[in-house]
Amino acid sequence: MSHNMNTPTIDQFMQQQNDLDLLRFITCGSVDDGKSTLIGRLLYEAKCIFDDQVASLKQESITYGTQGGDIDFALLVDGLAAEREQGITIDVAYRFFNTDKRKFIVADTPGHEQYTRNMVTGASNADLSVILIDARKGVIEQTKRHAFICSLLGIKQVVLAINKMDLVDYQEDTFQGIRDDFEAFAKEFNFTNITAIPMSALKGDNVVSRSAAMTWFHGPTLMAMLETTPIPNLASDHGLRFPVQWVNRPHLDFRGFAGTIAAGTVQPGDEVRVLPSGATAKVDEIILFEQKLQQAQCGQAVTITLDKEIDASRGDMIVSAKDPCEVSDQFEVELVWMDDGQGFIGRSYGLQIGSSWVNAQITEIKYKTNINTMQQSPARTLHLNDIVVAKISLDKPVAYEAYQQCRPIGAFILVDRFSNATVAAGMIDFALRRAANVHHQDVSVNKNARNRLNGHKGKVLWFTGLSGSGKSTVANVVEQKLHQQGIRTYLLDGDNLRHGLNKDLGFTEADRIENIRRVTELAHLMVDAGLVVLTAFISPFEAERERARARFNEGEFIEVFMDTPLEVAEQRDVKGLYKKARRGEIPNFTGISSPYEAPQNPEYSLDTTDSTAEQLADRLLAQLEL
Repeated sequence: MSHNMNTPTIDQFMQQQNDLDLLRFITCGSVDDGKSTLIGRLLYEAKCIFDDQVASLKQESITYGTQGGDIDFALLVDGLAAEREQGITIDVAYRFFNTDKRKFIVADTPGHEQYTRNMVTGASNADLSVILIDARKGVIEQTKRHAFICSLLGIKQVVLAINKMDLVDYQEDTFQGIRDDFEAFAKEFNFTNITAIPMSALKGDNVVSRSAAMTWFHGPTLMAMLETTPIPNLASDHGLRFPVQWVNRPHLDFRGFAGTIAAGTVQPGDEVRVLPSGATAKVDEIILFEQKLQQAQCGQAVTITLDKEIDASRGDMIVSAKDPCEVSDQFEVELVWMDDGQGFIGRSYGLQIGSSWVNAQITEIKYKTNINTMQQSPARTLHLNDIVVAKISLDKPVAYEAYQQCRPIGAFILVDRFSNATVAAGMIDFALRRAANVHHQDVSVNKNARNRLNGHKGKVLWFTGLSGSGKSTVANVVEQKLHQQGIRTYLLDGDNLRHGLNKDLGFTEADRIENIRRVTELAHLMVDAGLVVLTAFISPFEAERERARARFNEGEFIEVFMDTPLEVAEQRDVKGLYKKARRGEIPNFTGISSPYEAPQNPEYSLDTTDSTAEQLADRLLAQLEL
């Protein structure tokens, strides 16, 4: 058998594929604009599916298809049973394919408004967006929604795929009108390039091959556009950004920092800085499994060793010393809320940026954007698919860069600390100036000195329970007894504080969260002064009580649960509040129209059903160590 010298070997073929650059792009648009059909047609005509897949596709088109027995290309992408039954895209579907010129990862994102969070997921790593428009409908609200999100997530290049041209007789005027409408709307966005292409995904017009029915169009086909559009190069456009994921210490003679390079390149001998500490060193070796590399670039997972011992751990960032990024703990950000539950100012969340995990809270919502009308309006809470500009505060500084400058280290997620669900995706706009300028002031008389003078340590006794459970009554008796023992105390009562510090707050869920946040900070100052603080608040939400606990040192926060069944609390009803709540006169009343989340592991639980306040106080003090 003769060997064809022009046929590449397997190794040559693999090297050719490895040398191809990679374009990540998404398709988005309204329901039934043809996104899945377009991707299916693209894969089919580019010969990127196998013969057995084609045979299976033809069979499935008979069962699930919408084309009267003809091939339904959407089925190549719509993989979920619910998607095939309804003929819609629900989840983000990713497909990999390649041509002789480039490799591609395409994300087919859902068009329904309720799945906007899925669309955000697909767009977060894309270099280009293909926004589909039904030629019969033109630019609609969902078109504007997706264009806004693409701009928000830093996508600079847009292909405006004006689809279903076969249903408008391939009219040039229709195409031009839609193109002009979109470009006028998109002037406010950060797109650097908008390429409009008239096409029919179903018929194949201008997808891979030029359309004989639209000879008036002289622009590129979709495939030609995808193969030639420039790709942002994080390796050359940025200094080194290397989030440390793991410190590799197999023995005493080796210490390496493992992670994936988010931006830039690195070589042995490069001077680097570890953030947030600011310590500097030089790169000694770059290790990839058993290889020692002379250079590593963006996207590579490697281990870096330094020429001297530096204290660095998971969550730190190794950056170029000549081109470092910044460090801060307060930011103005853009948030896309992705959870069915509401988000609140003051509530504590986990925040992950790069490999760093910190505690965060939303301190202010500046405004919410209606992405159908682009109008901005004030907001105090966050609901599913809301997009807001907000301010956040972290419990420690992190290395960052503005999202529009370096997406990998300017993006973050917020996580519910109890369910571990991702509740929001965020993009950093800039650090707040005061974050870098405000520092803790050292004082000569500190907490330890005050504790010695008082003769006891400062603590907070956090009484929680339903209205009518006896929080204030028992806390008052406990304070009297402590005062008689010479212990310096202060009782923070919920009703009393609402006459002063918290008089501007109501009883909505957002106001309750802010109420507890303020109380926590006040109690923290009092504990720092060496006092034993007693707080008597319903504090109905576990998240806020745990956030309060996290504000104190180990052993300073003592949760006392007044364990009173709702029916018993109602029978007491000293203030007549339950009766009013039952009549609907008091909205957001805990236990009736607003939930109470009982503590799971309080330090002390007091059954109040068959004991007096005096007995409960004595029972608590008998176990309490101050």
